[in-house]
Amino acid sequence: MGLGAQLSVTDLRRSSRHPVDFRLIAEHRQRGDLHLRIVNLSAHGFMTQGGDLGLGRGERVNVRLPHIGRIEAHLIWLSGDRAGFQFERIIRMNEFIGLIDELQPNPRLRNRR
Repeated sequence: MGLGAQLSVTDLRRSSRHPVDFRLIAEHRQRGDLHLRIVNLSAHGFMTQGGDLGLGRGERVNVRLPHIGRIEAHLIWLSGDRAGFQFERIIRMNEFIGLIDELQPNPRLRNRR
């Protein structure tokens, strides 16, 4: 058995992604506060861009999102200054719609639901 996160949902790359530009401070148990810029979001996870996170695949961070509250996310992939995270659980549709409505107020930029 490998080390790192044992994720129950393995391939959600086809999930609808919504473009956002949201900055937050994530909490890592060893590195402390990490400044993240989320550039797209789905009910299963998010992608960040910018900066060197200094994290490895499978590491966990806690983030606080509007309408969702605190949720843990696992680092799935890294490519240059971009990183993909998967939430510990799938976000309920009504909570996700509220989150997108707040983070992406321009309805023309939202994916169709």
